[in-house]
Amino acid sequence: MKPNWKRDFFTIWTGQQLSLVGSRAAQFALVWWLTTTTGSATALATGTLVAMAPQIVLGPFAGAYVDRLNRRRVMIVADGFIAAVALWLAFMFWSGAMQVWHLYVAMFARSLGEAFHWPAMAASTSLMVPDRHLPRIGGLNQATHGALNIAGPPLGALFLAVLPLHGVMFVDVATAAFAVLPLLFISIPQPERRAEITKPSVWRDVREGLAFVRGWRGVVILLGGIMVVKIAMTPGFSLIPLLVRNHFGGGAGELAVVEAVAGIGIVVGGLVLTAWGGFKRRIYTVLMSLVGIGVALLGFGLVPGHLFWVLVAVTALLGLVLPFADGSLIAMLQSTVSPDVQGRVFGLIGSMSSLTAPIGLMLAGPITDLLGLQIWYLVAGALCLLQGIAFFFVPSVRHIEEHGAAMRTAAADPQTATSQIEG
Repeated sequence: MKPNWKRDFFTIWTGQQLSLVGSRAAQFALVWWLTTTTGSATALATGTLVAMAPQIVLGPFAGAYVDRLNRRRVMIVADGFIAAVALWLAFMFWSGAMQVWHLYVAMFARSLGEAFHWPAMAASTSLMVPDRHLPRIGGLNQATHGALNIAGPPLGALFLAVLPLHGVMFVDVATAAFAVLPLLFISIPQPERRAEITKPSVWRDVREGLAFVRGWRGVVILLGGIMVVKIAMTPGFSLIPLLVRNHFGGGAGELAVVEAVAGIGIVVGGLVLTAWGGFKRRIYTVLMSLVGIGVALLGFGLVPGHLFWVLVAVTALLGLVLPFADGSLIAMLQSTVSPDVQGRVFGLIGSMSSLTAPIGLMLAGPITDLLGLQIWYLVAGALCLLQGIAFFFVPSVRHIEEHGAAMRTAAADPQTATSQIEG
């Protein structure tokens, strides 16, 4: 680990966060355009489904290429590609040719770039940041994402008020430079690769990543729980604009308030995780946050339409507990998975965790018409709450970090790893 790791890492990290400011504002503008243009739960669910498809289908392959290629170059190309998509959207809005299906194409393309960028950045972080600081970096990431949730919606609403939509897209293109420029001048450590890693096919690399995850029983159980919850949670999150407009009678301003309050909660939760670092067993932090997420989602489903500010309070709670789940889980994986396979593992886990979400999205329209919007939050909340409690009593989940460390040791010393697992 370089002694000046903070300078290199935070220069790259800061550029990425500044770029996300423009992207988040543009995302708000695009979602509100889709909401007001169609007024359809099916259209919003379809947009979410299209955006998830590259991660689900290509995530494992993207991760395999991340492990093979220079991760800095992968991020440069991915960021540049996403900026090019924003430029195309700017042209379509400017020319007056923009249609709903164009937005779906753009969402698919942006997600394709992100499918390569996220595992590259996550895998690079573990090589640039000392292990003891990984949970704090995870908390900081969550805090800045919350800050973006605060700044993005109001900025998006402001841009919509003072700029045409193509102008909002140009802002996204301009801020992308903050992400790319530091990567052109700062090197990122590359993992030591086994001699044979460049010889097998990409498909074999994907199979190796799958075998690694499949052999980690605690991760398989945790992923299975996430996959079940995503059936209800993904439609619930994608339908929040309609929940605000139809159930609470709000507009763009109220939607901005909800998203900004969620951001405030995430900032506070992320900063607490940054200062605290979570429990020594990081899985305990993940499971306790699952309980909190379940309680908050149940609140979404139970708040009456005339109590908008109760919804705001529940949203703050949801934002507060989310960083403890995401930040601690990512830190746990970064510290236990060998660096030379992290791209594959992150890509595969990202793909598997989203695999069942399309089921809920395909059912979003008819079930919402039949049972209302709140059903998604009630089901997702109950599942999160029950899983968060039940997994405390599953030994392979409770000892997930010890098993992961033993698997990492197996590559260098199988005999020691076997004794660790048996012990």
